[in-house]
Amino acid sequence: MIDLNDYFYFVYVVEHRGFAPAARALDIPKSRLSRHIQQLEERLGVRLLQRTSRRFAITDVGQTFFQHARSMVDEMEAAEATVNRQSTTLAGPVRISCSVAMAQWVLQDFFLEFLTQHPKVTLIEQVTNQHVDLVESGIDLAVRAHTGPLPDSNLVQRHLMPAPWHLFAGQRYVDQFGCPETPQALMQHSGLKLGWKPASGQWQLRSTQGVDAVVPFQPRLCSDDIETLKIAAIQGLGIVALPAYLCRPELERGELLRLLPEWTAGDAEVSLLMPSRRGVMPAVSALADYLVKACAVYR
Repeated sequence: MIDLNDYFYFVYVVEHRGFAPAARALDIPKSRLSRHIQQLEERLGVRLLQRTSRRFAITDVGQTFFQHARSMVDEMEAAEATVNRQSTTLAGPVRISCSVAMAQWVLQDFFLEFLTQHPKVTLIEQVTNQHVDLVESGIDLAVRAHTGPLPDSNLVQRHLMPAPWHLFAGQRYVDQFGCPETPQALMQHSGLKLGWKPASGQWQLRSTQGVDAVVPFQPRLCSDDIETLKIAAIQGLGIVALPAYLCRPELERGELLRLLPEWTAGDAEVSLLMPSRRGVMPAVSALADYLVKACAVYR
């Protein structure tokens, strides 16, 4: 007798590259996964997976079986999602990963508003600046800032917003030391640097006409913490390069001023990543669509 759970668990183990990461993603005992895979292999009369304490691999016949099992699981998830979409009430967990900066200055209000609109949705937010394997970690969505194209992969990528870096200084600093009118004039000013190594710094600038300029400076403050640098700039300690989206409130309140508005200090963009388009739960799709729409205020 066919047990569809065997297929589901087999697909999960293969996609997560092992029993332990699959068990963590599903939040079930590893022994349950092992039992289902064992009875699947016994029923088929073949070995699908080769596993030892140090090595995990899928056999040739296991790879062929996986392609069919994956299609079956996709169809089951799509069928369930179709039924769920007929209901106006979204429900269930959504696991999302993002950086500290995105969590604090962009996504916080969006997440709270989405949860208020959909009280049966549970949001599980992983906040980290480290690279995360979405499949292995069981993440539904990831928000990532990056320069240049992301590496080719099977992940679904959706553009959220541009994230240019600008030069900022506090009003107190400009009143005391003046406002530089050219990149070369920056060499006469104090700087604040993101990152503590190396101790020296340089601003890599590009004008709206595509002209590049590199300006070295000796930082008064080096820090891995963006919030510390922003506060230091507000207090008049120096000029800092930061993502524009981090400084919108301070610009509106006049606490920070943008310097050299014809120049940027780096170009980046923010993308939304998903492991797959198929079999996505309605709450996950709804949050993804919501974020794409909400982030339009930054475009």
